[in-house]
Amino acid sequence: MTKLVLKSYQNIRRNLEWFRSVWFLAALIPLAVLVLDPENTTNILQIAVTALGGTLPYIAFAVLTIGYLKATGAEAVVAKAFEGNEYRMILFAAFLGGWAPFCSCEVIPFIAGLLAVGAPLSAVMAFWLSSPLIDPPQLLITAGALGWDFAIGKALSAVGLGLLGGFAVSFFVKRGAFAEPLRHGTAMSCCGCSANPFSGKPVWQFWQEDERRRTFFNSSSENAIFLLKWLTFAYLIEALLIDYVPAKLIAGVVGGEGILPIVTGALVGAPAYLNGFAAAPLVAGLMEQGMTAGAAMAFMTAGSVSSIPAMAAVWSLVKRQVFVAYLSLGIIGAIIAGILYQAVV
Repeated sequence: MTKLVLKSYQNIRRNLEWFRSVWFLAALIPLAVLVLDPENTTNILQIAVTALGGTLPYIAFAVLTIGYLKATGAEAVVAKAFEGNEYRMILFAAFLGGWAPFCSCEVIPFIAGLLAVGAPLSAVMAFWLSSPLIDPPQLLITAGALGWDFAIGKALSAVGLGLLGGFAVSFFVKRGAFAEPLRHGTAMSCCGCSANPFSGKPVWQFWQEDERRRTFFNSSSENAIFLLKWLTFAYLIEALLIDYVPAKLIAGVVGGEGILPIVTGALVGAPAYLNGFAAAPLVAGLMEQGMTAGAAMAFMTAGSVSSIPAMAAVWSLVKRQVFVAYLSLGIIGAIIAGILYQAVV
């Protein structure tokens, strides 16, 4: 009897979890439009489907890229950035952080191990700040939604933010700040990620090994579902923004000249950000309604650093003052990135 009740409870819980899923939310949007504004349903779906269709080639290439990087074990290359002179480490960490193919969970054991063996906090901070902003798949999705100029600008912002954070932390550490940055009793893994995803050497010809071929297909299929799920939802939200939110409202908050829209974009990006893939279509919709290019760059830069997975990874590892430094440097760097991108554009 107890087993039957437990099984029923598990089935009910599984069904309820689907109602909280992104797929359900994506299905709910056109359904709500159909009920509340039936004449506009076709227009909303057409905007979303057209935008998603234009991004499909980027999604396909991104999925194959993720599968290849996972199957070859390319994450192991990142560890080489943390060897040698501190300033060299900061430079390499900032550059590699933007191209490392791992999630916010996988970064936890890697960073914990580096800090535990004495890697300088400055280099770790450079990597930590740049890694959430961009990676090869995000670069492609951003280019598909916002154009290559914006995607390259975001990639440069990732490197610049990493350099800013790394050298700033180095400056303060040499003056006695951030002693013993790690929390005591830090967990070494999460979310089912392997204990040390960065160990070993990459095998570039992965197809010669059965296990690596399985990794390629599993990773590719999982990320294809992930990207389609979030981008479908994001493009539906974009369609709602374009069709229902007055352009004057967006332009009044994050439009116009000066630094205020950029600062606002950075501050709004912190709580409003979903993830690097869903944010691109949303920002495209906001820009179409009047958001400036600088505010959009600040929004995406600050949001990447302050997203829940990114902040959770930092909070779980380091003491409060290091966490505050991470968040402060991220927002300051986002404002600077927005100002510079606005000036260039």
